[in-house]
Amino acid sequence: MTETPARWFEDGRLHFALGIEDTFVPQAREGERPIDEYELTDHYEQFDADFRLGASVGADLLRWGVPWYRVTPERGHWDWSWVDRAVASMHDAGLKPIVDLLHYGTPTWLDGQFAHPDYPQHVEEYAARFAERFGEVATDYTPVNEPVIHALFSGEYGYWPPYLTGAQGFTTIATNLAKGFVRSQRAIAALLPQASFVHVDAAMKFVGAVDAPEHAAEAERLTHQVHLVEDLVTGRVGDGHPLVASLRRTGVGDDDLEWFRRNAVQPDVMGVNYYPRHSTELFEAGVHHSGGFADPRPSVDRGAEGLRDALQTYADRYGAPVMLTETCVTGSAAERIDWLDASVVLIERMRADGVPIVGYTWWPLFDMYEWTWRHTDNPRHDHLLTMGLYDLVESDNGLLRVENPVAARYREHALSSRRPSAANQRKNV
Repeated sequence: MTETPARWFEDGRLHFALGIEDTFVPQAREGERPIDEYELTDHYEQFDADFRLGASVGADLLRWGVPWYRVTPERGHWDWSWVDRAVASMHDAGLKPIVDLLHYGTPTWLDGQFAHPDYPQHVEEYAARFAERFGEVATDYTPVNEPVIHALFSGEYGYWPPYLTGAQGFTTIATNLAKGFVRSQRAIAALLPQASFVHVDAAMKFVGAVDAPEHAAEAERLTHQVHLVEDLVTGRVGDGHPLVASLRRTGVGDDDLEWFRRNAVQPDVMGVNYYPRHSTELFEAGVHHSGGFADPRPSVDRGAEGLRDALQTYADRYGAPVMLTETCVTGSAAERIDWLDASVVLIERMRADGVPIVGYTWWPLFDMYEWTWRHTDNPRHDHLLTMGLYDLVESDNGLLRVENPVAARYREHALSSRRPSAANQRKNV
């Protein structure tokens, strides 16, 4: 006989998870609309049914985020009423949450958002208050989802608040995010010794003319930037780090770097968000990429090969079990099923080869609306992304969740993962 593992990722099997898109960017300037995916998808009204749908397809984990800006609409005022109901409902549905404390967006009263000098203290207080209130049922936390995207969109591309640009903007957002990340994790761990931490970042790979004179420096910088926030929070940025000179040029002192090394926090699980059609970007010789969506370079589909590279890279770099924390393709149900099958098969092969992959997340449970909704006056259905196990369908009775064939295939994979393999049966004898 074997002892029951204390934490879900220690039991040796592949856990199946789902996510509900939870981007919140409540600030807007002229020509923009605030975006709240829970509002766009009616999750605020339909959360109870949504959680039951997640459980019905065999998921045992749910990546789910907290609308921080609604929890604290005014400085010093906290309103947990909706979160209270949602967390209780999730627990009743039998889903274990991996709590996305920050999936973009700060409270509207925080001037400068992630660049505010007191941001780390504010996010630490929010994290501690959540853990203290919900720690009996919520023991797994993601302090910041995709910090590299935060830093690029808010700090380098000027696409999201506070609309900073360039190398200085990237450093400002990345380092302040990292300080808040560290302080949040340490505060939760002090309150909840049983807590586990799933760090999550976006896989990004750059291919094509990466050695061309006009692109080489940028491609090298971007390649290292992908890991910068995680490297900071885990205490890996020292004199030998490839970006340390750039950090010093943009205002990061030796005292700052020493603070990160002294206060380093580690992932219990390293989460990787990988989308086959978007996670690899192409540099083209002789082409100056600009314009369009926030990220100016075109993407290329590297499929399962790209997923293998991403998972192996994070497993090797951070020495923790890894989890595919977001994946899907936007397309027909048949295209989604093809990717679901291919990605699960790849992960099972990697596990058989000894790569410690502990979880698989289809993102999202139901369709979502593209972030470009923020920049138009068009109705939400013009921005629908067909990604989920359930279609979002407009009706006179509200926004319906209609099961599509991807749900049945996901259920097959999820339930199969709960049956002990022959290897596990031999191991547990």
